[in-house]
Amino acid sequence: MKVAVLGLGIMGQGVARTLLRDGFDVTVWNRSSEKAAPFADEGATVAESPAAAVADADVILSIVFDADSVIDVLDAAEGHVPDGAVWVQSSTIGLEGTGRVVETAAKHGIPLIEAMMLGTKTPAETGKLVMLAAGEKALIEKAQPVLDSMGQKTVVAGPTVGNGTALKLAANAWIATITAGTAQSLAVTKALGLDPDLFLQAIDGGASDSPYAHQKGANMIKGDYPASFALDGLRKDVGLIADASRANGVDTTLIDALGKVYAAASDKGHGDDDISSVYTGFGD
Repeated sequence: MKVAVLGLGIMGQGVARTLLRDGFDVTVWNRSSEKAAPFADEGATVAESPAAAVADADVILSIVFDADSVIDVLDAAEGHVPDGAVWVQSSTIGLEGTGRVVETAAKHGIPLIEAMMLGTKTPAETGKLVMLAAGEKALIEKAQPVLDSMGQKTVVAGPTVGNGTALKLAANAWIATITAGTAQSLAVTKALGLDPDLFLQAIDGGASDSPYAHQKGANMIKGDYPASFALDGLRKDVGLIADASRANGVDTTLIDALGKVYAAASDKGHGDDDISSVYTGFGD
């Protein structure tokens, strides 16, 4: 099966390598060509344009930053998507952005589903993401071998493109909350004169424990934030969550507060660092 991967950020790189390892015929494209070049040595075909990347593909993955970027690659690929191919939109772009992408795909006659990726760098590199799919059943089934390579399971959120996005926003609200909550508890522990690791020891194995708290908390305690999920990426998602919540009658007190603390960390220069750097938004 031939797969085109459009976009080679942290997640796109991990997914492309997973697909190569699993034996797929992979073509990659990235707006910045220097990120794509190394994949030639790893067995992928490097395309110079989205049109060239999709020309022979059975499944096309768009893993770019925002809705405008997805629309740009859809426009660039117009007329070059093979008959029978399916376009899998995997970028977190919010409900309004997804609506615009659906309209663009329909205008170009491109069969579209979505498969949001729940997970970060390591799950992308090891095929352990959770895929949140939505769209026409037959199209999801066509793309399923690719989704099975990318993820440990696929949750079908519904028959309409946008259902997967809705579920991803809910999931990322949880990720934003537990990451910032861990940071707050560690900051309070330290400020009150204790070793911050005592907080992680206190919750370990209890009903309130979370593996994520230990993973991200270890980064916070060390003050080392290698990017697995860039802070500005989650900050963008927090804004999308707030927009969707306001539009649908959900109180935004908590998500707005999260937006402020992630913004504070970004303003301190941590936008490209891991989301665990939100710890710095609490004053460290």
